[in-house]
Amino acid sequence: MEVHDGHRERMKRRFAEYGLDNFDDVNVLELLLFYARPRQDTNVLAHRLLDAFGGLDGVFEAKPDELQKLPGVGRETALLLTLIPQVSRRYAVCKGRKNRQLNNSDESGAFIAPYFMFEKDEVVYLICLDSGRRVLCCRQLGRGVVNSTEVSVRRIVEIALASGAASVILAHNHPDGVALPSREDEIATRQVASALALVGVTLTDHIIVAADDYVSLADSGLLGHI
Repeated sequence: MEVHDGHRERMKRRFAEYGLDNFDDVNVLELLLFYARPRQDTNVLAHRLLDAFGGLDGVFEAKPDELQKLPGVGRETALLLTLIPQVSRRYAVCKGRKNRQLNNSDESGAFIAPYFMFEKDEVVYLICLDSGRRVLCCRQLGRGVVNSTEVSVRRIVEIALASGAASVILAHNHPDGVALPSREDEIATRQVASALALVGVTLTDHIIVAADDYVSLADSGLLGHI
């Protein structure tokens, strides 16, 4: 019987009974690593990872190649760790889909914010709504763009028409900034709104997300000037 079997079983039982509330960060990471390193002690590696990346957030947000530079971290361990934020984001997005009618900026912001969880790149999404403001689809338009003017207005119009949208909401994030519209954001919003108006589709809002905050251009009065 492996030396660490008893310790692993105690940790798993503790989690099953009490959850993670009485676990420190080392214990959380140690428990997770059990499933990538089934026959090895994970405590030392957990400490090494936290020291190298500054905390659980740093560990989970690190790229696989960065993780694998650390002694003891192989491909399977790196993939497991980078899977955590991706699964967390997918879970939050799925929870948000249960309320698919977006009647105001608060509901729209709550719906789209999970799509930007843990994102380090700027990403642009288009939410298409029917005449009752129910979500028809939410499509990613671009990734790693400098600003939303680089997103094809023609593609936005095509997606809106293909989905049969009565209105749409544009959304993008500021991963390294604050949720305030730039001059480029305002220009892009005007371009999109004008193009959509020509085909009978309304740009209801443009939402900018930064961390846990978001700003609605509709609430800011900027769409009223288009």
